[in-house]
Amino acid sequence: MGCIISKKKSPKRNPPWKESLEKRSSRINSSRIDDSSQTKEEQDRLNKVRLIESEKFSSSRFSEKHQEIAEIGDTDEDEDDDHPPEELKREPSVVIRPGPETVSKEAELAAGWPAWLVSVAGEALVNWTPRRASTFEKLEKIGQGTYSSVYKARDLINNKIVALKRVRFDLSDLESVKFMAREIIVMRRLDHPNVLKLEGLITASVSSSLYLVFEYMDHDLVGLASIPGIKFSEPQVKCYMQQLLSGLHHCHSRGVLHRDIKGSNLLIDSNGILKIADFGLATFFDPQNCVPLTSRVVTLWYRPPELLLGACHYGVGVDLWSTGCILGELYSGKPILAGKTEVEQLHKIFKLCGSPTEDYWRKLKLPPSAAFRPALPYGRRVTEMFKDLPMNVLSLLEALLSIDPDQRGSAARALESEYFRTEPFACDPSSLPKYPPSKEIDAKIRDDAKRQRPTQEKNERQDSQTRRSHERKLIPPVKANNPSFSTAVEVIERLDLLWFGVASDPSES
Repeated sequence: MGCIISKKKSPKRNPPWKESLEKRSSRINSSRIDDSSQTKEEQDRLNKVRLIESEKFSSSRFSEKHQEIAEIGDTDEDEDDDHPPEELKREPSVVIRPGPETVSKEAELAAGWPAWLVSVAGEALVNWTPRRASTFEKLEKIGQGTYSSVYKARDLINNKIVALKRVRFDLSDLESVKFMAREIIVMRRLDHPNVLKLEGLITASVSSSLYLVFEYMDHDLVGLASIPGIKFSEPQVKCYMQQLLSGLHHCHSRGVLHRDIKGSNLLIDSNGILKIADFGLATFFDPQNCVPLTSRVVTLWYRPPELLLGACHYGVGVDLWSTGCILGELYSGKPILAGKTEVEQLHKIFKLCGSPTEDYWRKLKLPPSAAFRPALPYGRRVTEMFKDLPMNVLSLLEALLSIDPDQRGSAARALESEYFRTEPFACDPSSLPKYPPSKEIDAKIRDDAKRQRPTQEKNERQDSQTRRSHERKLIPPVKANNPSFSTAVEVIERLDLLWFGVASDPSES
């Protein structure tokens, strides 16, 4: 990373762009004098203008009012520069590396971006300025991942609800920083109705924290499917699958593999629009120049067999396998391959989709490890397991869940399949039913409550029985042939006779 050397400058007249800025500031300040003579609507309008101007030109610290985001420090200071920020031109390379061949970084640094972010994601910051934490208000936590936390928040500048994703990384670990930056670079390359839009970044020039600002979505597919009483119709399933494959086709055509397609990463808004989210594990790929990639990606239940077997050369097939798992899940109402370990997951896949052939091992250059091979070869049972589904559904499911990744085809080919050309057709998203907001975190809360309910009821029954046993007084039984029992009965009878004054024998009286 290069150094920025400051030189002593002789006093000179401010450049035109600074004079323009000072005049603008002067107009804003002078307008305050006449506030008392203006109407309430005019004052409200001016207040809004001042808030926006403050966001663009101010360098004050974050407000202490928003303590949850206060860890993002902002110590920007006005810089004495005679030149306005210059626009950077987009380079063909994905990651900008420091050196004389890269576009100048002074513009991003002057805009308030931290130097460490400019060095790893400079291209993605072109024509952007960092947002300030004080312009957002956190409302609630709506998601939790391995490397991030997601919050629902209010954008105070644009007066709308957004999602804030706080990314965890270690500045002392260059790989950690690159890992975080890759998501920003990938999402800036994508622009599609079925891909979640990155709207901005919250950081500061000396900050080591980062929040990604996204459009807010009401549901995810897991939360929606887990609402009690919800069962998707076939046109609804086709609508969701069509949008998922359209978003994937866009990603793949831009050279992006998602590598973590699952229900909780498929978000749905109140208008029924599905968007692919969470590109934290995404990467760029070139089918003409295959390079080794890590196999430690994709959530276990949606991970294809080649990754479980350690393949390092793969392509769009990994996302299409996960899509096939989603398709089966939408029709069956539950995950179709829910293994607890990688070995169990592989055996579940082989039992459903059949054992790999010898050609499969040679083609993927994988060692025929006995540890992953079943004792007896399995036959393919996809059609048998989903025998109640129409043939056009089975045909697409068979293709997406092929053991051989080359036989899974592409997202574009899946969109042209008989499945989408057969009635009932996919419905329009706007015609989908309206549901209360529900996400994976809501489904987990409901499941936890359901699991705890039997335990609570059992404890309550035990407590009730304990209380009754303590309240009940145990009286030992008296046997009728006991001599003391006979004597007691005789005494009671005589007392009764005396009480009523009818004793037959005067001597007894």
